[in-house]
Amino acid sequence: DIEVGGNLKTNNLSGRNLIIGGAMNVAQRGTSGSGAYGYYSVDRWYNFNNGLDENPTIAQADLTSSDTPFSSGFRNSLKVTNGNQTSGAGAADQTFISTTIEAQDIANSGWNYTSTSSYITLSFWVKASVAQTYYGFLKAPDGSNYIYPYSFALSANTWTKVTKTIAGNSNLQFDNNNGAGLEVGIYLFLGTNFTDSGVSLNTWAAYGGGTTRTLDQTSTWYTTNDATFALTGVQLEVGSIATEFEHRSYGEELALCQRYYERLENE
Repeated sequence: DIEVGGNLKTNNLSGRNLIIGGAMNVAQRGTSGSGAYGYYSVDRWYNFNNGLDENPTIAQADLTSSDTPFSSGFRNSLKVTNGNQTSGAGAADQTFISTTIEAQDIANSGWNYTSTSSYITLSFWVKASVAQTYYGFLKAPDGSNYIYPYSFALSANTWTKVTKTIAGNSNLQFDNNNGAGLEVGIYLFLGTNFTDSGVSLNTWAAYGGGTTRTLDQTSTWYTTNDATFALTGVQLEVGSIATEFEHRSYGEELALCQRYYERLENE
């Protein structure tokens, strides 16, 4: 908080969160779905699968008072339920969830993204049924195509708040248009075709599409039938501090989602 003229003023101003659908409360397509790749449930959250024996189920799940984020005003999560990967962890297998922010929204956000002394901060609540290290990423496809991988460790069935403060980089580019600007996601599993023991975490690097994504990944979650992974409260904001989540009304969030998908009902 910032004190102005002797009065305590909050720095939690509206419009901070660059993520649409971070509270997982809008699901125009339905509460659950599955497929090779696409949007199956919660608006703005995409699921990609390749090489899987059985695709995971993507669902909007209800939170209760026993879920830690509930006390912070969250009532829904995006829940991934793994399929049965009978062939094990293949080198070409991959599954991830992500959301994409328009390039113009990053370009006009106030983040001086080519400066290493200017920051954005990502925060979210996450829970998995399997304890291991997981990997998240930010990917900027404009210009030279750069990726920022990071890791976070989870205990089994325990909600954890993850916060990452990310500096700019001179190689980043965000065009002032409605194309894909910044993809924010989590790898549930990447096979060894896409990982390497020499990858550096918590820094921007050229994205080659192959071995430059993350360090070699633990496959326990991926090879556990019906393993679950839940996510909510995703916020990306300009600055080096993770402020409280910007809760928008359902109507506001729905209207933002309808820029990309709108369900029309027959009367």
